[in-house]
Order: sequence, then C-alpha cells, then structure tokens
Amino acid sequence: MDGFRIPIGEWADAGVDWIRDTLGWLLSGISAVVGWFVDALANALLSLPIVAVIVIFAALAWLLRSWRFAIGTVVGFVLILGVGQWVTSMQTLALVLVAAIIAVVIAVPLGIAAARNDTFSAILRPVLDLMQSMPAFVYLIPAIVFFSIGVVPGVVATVIFALPPGVRLTELGIRGVDSETVEAGHAFGATPGQILRGVQLPLAMPSIMAGINQLIMLALSMAVIAGIAGADGLGKEIVQAMSTVDIAKGVEAGLSVVILAVYLDRLTGALGALKNQRGSLLGAIARRRGPGQKGGETSHPQDAAQDAATEAEREKASPRRAPIATGGI
Repeated sequence: MDGFRIPIGEWADAGVDWIRDTLGWLLSGISAVVGWFVDALANALLSLPIVAVIVIFAALAWLLRSWRFAIGTVVGFVLILGVGQWVTSMQTLALVLVAAIIAVVIAVPLGIAAARNDTFSAILRPVLDLMQSMPAFVYLIPAIVFFSIGVVPGVVATVIFALPPGVRLTELGIRGVDSETVEAGHAFGATPGQILRGVQLPLAMPSIMAGINQLIMLALSMAVIAGIAGADGLGKEIVQAMSTVDIAKGVEAGLSVVILAVYLDRLTGALGALKNQRGSLLGAIARRRGPGQKGGETSHPQDAAQDAATEAEREKASPRRAPIATGGI
C-alpha cells in the first residue's frame, strides 16, 4: 500500500490551470466588475463627511430597530473614529456589503430551486457541506491564482464561505410554508410563480432574513482572510499587527470588527422581524396610522384584510361547507 495514492490535488491543479487558460477573459471581467463595485462603495463612504455617515447609520438603526440602538451606533462609530480605524472600517464594510449582495443574489434562487425540487436539493446538499467545512484559507489559493492579489480574491473567498447558510435557510423557509395555504392558492388557479411571490416568499421571509443575517456575519468573519489576500481594510491591519506583534493595532482593529459585526447583526436581525420592533421608527409610524384598538390590541387594516382574505380562501377550499340557510323556502 506504500505506492497507493489518489492524485486529487494534481487533478484540482490541472482543473484550475484549465479554467485560468480557457476562461481568462471571464475571470478578467469578473475581477474588473467586482473591484469597481468595492472601490466605488468604499470611495462613496469615504467621500461623505464622517458626521453625515454616522448620522445615516444611526438613522437606519432607529428606523429599523430602536432609538437606543441608534445611540449605541453613534457611540460605536465614534469609537472607531477615535482609534483611527475609520478608513479601514469603511473599506471592510464595502467589501462585506458587496460580497453579501453577491452571495444573496446566488443563495436565494438556489434555495428556492432546492425547495421546489428534491433531486436538486439532494445534489446541492453535499456541495454546501463541502463549502461550509472546507477551511477558509483553502479558498484563497485558487482565488489568488484566478484574480491575483487584491480585494477581488477576498470577495470571492468571502462569497464562497458565506453562501451555504443563505441557501439552507431559504430552502428551509420555503419548505416550512403551510401546505394548506399553498393548496388554497392552487385551488383558486394561481400559477406557481404567483404562489411563490404572493404566498411562499412572504411567509418564509423570517427564515430567509435569518439566512441573510448569518451570511453577513460569516462574510464579516472573513475580513482577516481577505486581508491575507491583500484586500485593504481591517483584515490587513490585523495581519500586519500579527506579523509585527503590535498589540495596540491588533486590539483597535479587532474592536472595530466587533463594532461592525454588532451593527450589521442587529440591523439585519431587525429586518427579519419588523413587526416585533416596538421601538423602531417604522413601528411607531405604523401604530399611529392604526385605526384604533380593540381588546387592548392595535388593529392594522392591511393585516386584518389579509387575515380575512386568507380565512375566506380556506373556507372556500374546505370540502366541509356550512349549511345553506333556506330562509322560509
């Protein structure tokens, strides 16, 4: 058995060389587009006055979650500014947002397709397991070969690493929709596309948003890996602090990563449950527009109409009809 060896590594090396030689034009296009988006977003964040950026972030925090979170956002970003990590934090934020958007655009359709096709789900599951269990540093090797050193291989590795939870939770949310509700839509002649847009996606939105939340957190956790690939930002600061044993720089960059992580986590978490955010500005506006209270609870006309329509559809689709009143006949 001394001579037994399966040359998987050589096969992978040959495959990477073939892709680079055959699809070089496509890789160059992807590199140019992704690099432009990251640079444009980073430049936009850095070109605005710092006070305006902090106010925008705080306004989003109050709009979606609460005024307390808005105050915490101001304190957190002022702390980032105070430790001298504002530029690197905005560069990291741009990288994470671009990578998260790309991952969401890929993950949600894959999750929907997996939820609607058991065969595709069975094929996709081991691929996601491989992507999720493979060490993140391994992704950098082909990414650097394909896209050279810079921000693009960091974005590519981040997308691959962060993709699985978005796909899994999207599939879980679609499969978790009540089958009776879907059958009611079919009974009234709705097409599969209408059922997906009008029934399944709205009801699965909390699960989908949880997947997006986890996706963004994993993308931010790849900041250090992206720094190793040469991407500007907090990751490069941490890598430099590790190489020079600079404790002060490492603590400041690490604290900035934590502040960004907490902000993005709370913000995306609020997007998945807007109705439960009692302290958010959107929640306050919705309560003021309510017609009144009944039994101690606020009644929203849109929710009531949707509930009534759903109940009517279930009654019409049910085989057990109420007896018809004869009224003197």
